[in-house]
Amino acid sequence: MESARLALPLRRLAQPLARHARCNAVRSFTSASSRASAAAVDIQPSQHPVPDPSAFPIPGPIQIPVPVPVQPEAPAQASKNVLSDAVAATQPRNNWTKEEITTIYNHPLLDLVHQAGLVHRRFHNPAEVQLCTLMNIKTGGCTEDCSYCAQATRYQSGTGLQAKRTESVSTVLAAAAAARARGSTRFCMGAAWRDMRGRRNGLREVAAMVRGVRALGMEACVTLGMIDGAQAAELAAAGLTAYNHNLDTSREFYPSVVSTRTYDERLRTLAHVREAGINVCSGGILGLGETAADRVGLLHTVSTLPSHPESFPVNALVPIKGTPLGDRPPIDFTSMLRTIATARLIMPATIVRIAAGRKTMSEEKQALCFMAGANAIFTGEKMLTTECNDWDEDKVLFDRWGLEPMRSFDKSPPPSPS
Repeated sequence: MESARLALPLRRLAQPLARHARCNAVRSFTSASSRASAAAVDIQPSQHPVPDPSAFPIPGPIQIPVPVPVQPEAPAQASKNVLSDAVAATQPRNNWTKEEITTIYNHPLLDLVHQAGLVHRRFHNPAEVQLCTLMNIKTGGCTEDCSYCAQATRYQSGTGLQAKRTESVSTVLAAAAAARARGSTRFCMGAAWRDMRGRRNGLREVAAMVRGVRALGMEACVTLGMIDGAQAAELAAAGLTAYNHNLDTSREFYPSVVSTRTYDERLRTLAHVREAGINVCSGGILGLGETAADRVGLLHTVSTLPSHPESFPVNALVPIKGTPLGDRPPIDFTSMLRTIATARLIMPATIVRIAAGRKTMSEEKQALCFMAGANAIFTGEKMLTTECNDWDEDKVLFDRWGLEPMRSFDKSPPPSPS
């Protein structure tokens, strides 16, 4: 009887526990007592002493391992993926996010330039650079308060710039012919007007200028301030190639620079131009006091328009004494280079133009910009009210670096892979 009473608890202890632990990716396991039970099954009460109950401890609470959270993709890898996707592009896209553009903009600079150059060669002939000449057809007298501009009436006492009447059609066409003879293929005409309201005669004169420039076999571009749909249609009928209306900077920083025209008014003008079938030319100015985030904001706005601008001018502020930004320090060149390279990567088919401020760049800096995807420059006597590299200077540049002027209306295809 005594042996039978002892065998009963042994048989119970020999059975596995009814509940066992489970966890994703962790094997189930039982208590230590179940591992000892194999030997206990064949125990004969008459042959073995009474076991010590302490040899079969009752298991405590089951410890469930805490799941290891899935780690997000490493920032370096995410950066490489965004950049590699941009480099692999075979057509433009206009659904960029600010985060993606920020990742590209902040990529190590030399590799950023290299990657942008790869995209540039896929979409453009890297030896071709468009030569544009800009003429101020109406100087000064503007009612706007753009902090960088000497043509605003309110800064006239400080800048000393005197307003002038609109140039005659014949004078403008003579200047266009001279630019063509020196190698320019696009002739741009700028007027210091806020908008074209009440300027019927002025619009007719500009349309005549456009027709005359086109008759010379040149591309014609104008910048006249804000225009509406009907005015854009009239310019389109005259044969206008492109309309320039810069956004200047990001939406967030813009009120620090201009208060007399809103960001949305600028975007509406671009919409009127686009709807009229005219190429959009829109870029920005670096060195206004903006941050890198503002440059990204500008790039995000233009790269998410319904269609990318045909050309994207990148200006470096030329501080003019007497304007609110007349004492700004020059923008560092690396910011200019980053902006050009990023623009090329996110707007691969767009012409990227080095605009104001090129006069201060060495040939080597300009060459880096061309390697990063810039393929247009302003050349001639003036950039509205500031200095410009002249044709002779640029001919030396082109000859030394193996560049050639882009033909009007006919950009050469990129070279075939060897």
